Amino acid sequence: MKKRILLSLSLLVLLIAAVIAAILFSSSSSTKKETAQSAHERTAQTNKNAALLKDLPDAKRSDWELVLVSRDSPQPEMNPDLATVGNIQVDQRIVQSTEQFLAAAQKISPAEHLISGYRSVAYQNTLYEGYIKDEMEGHGTVNTDGSTISREQAIKNVQTYSQPPESSEHNTGLAIDMSDIDSLNESTVAQQVAELAPDYGFVLRFPKDKKSTTGVDYEDWHFRYVGVENAKYMTTHHLTLEEYRSLLPD
Repeated sequence: MKKRILLSLSLLVLLIAAVIAAILFSSSSSTKKETAQSAHERTAQTNKNAALLKDLPDAKRSDWELVLVSRDSPQPEMNPDLATVGNIQVDQRIVQSTEQFLAAAQKISPAEHLISGYRSVAYQNTLYEGYIKDEMEGHGTVNTDGSTISREQAIKNVQTYSQPPESSEHNTGLAIDMSDIDSLNESTVAQQVAELAPDYGFVLRFPKDKKSTTGVDYEDWHFRYVGVENAKYMTTHHLTLEEYRSLLPD
């Protein structure tokens, strides 16, 4: 009897040892696999960064055309020197580029027109508060069914299509809204216009798949002047202004 008990205990010990060994082996294999995967991802990222830096323009974050204005980087009133193009105002340094961009866009669609350019912080605040009021009362852009909502919810709604004062690029005089339709809906024309924008120093500021970096939903009408070389580089590498500036020295 004692021999049977001892034999059973010995078998049980061997079984437990085998299970533990299997678990340790599995864990080790998994760790090695994860380590190999992490190493592969790091190598891929390193190669990507090297490719980005290979032909990086000689630019700096402090360059006037690369100023960043957003909810994460608010700026007080910038008071740019302004000039008029059609029915809008822009920084006088981009007048010719804006005129040429508009003319090129109108060759694609004669209905293309400038909608908005420079907006002061004070005017942006007026617009922003008006949008909040409309959303609260149920006749806004998001809340359209006549129901009343809180100011907090209204602000969340508004920030899907308008920026708070000191957070709008229109304060720079370097941003323009341009479309072939007043409703600003997506169109094939908008895509074609976005493709030619870099030739005139502009980029589509808020692309479809970049909300995680810009904080703003896709806007097919909002273009930002960054200079021809910067614009072409950003477009080639599919970079937002935030991502591009992160590659540059101060």
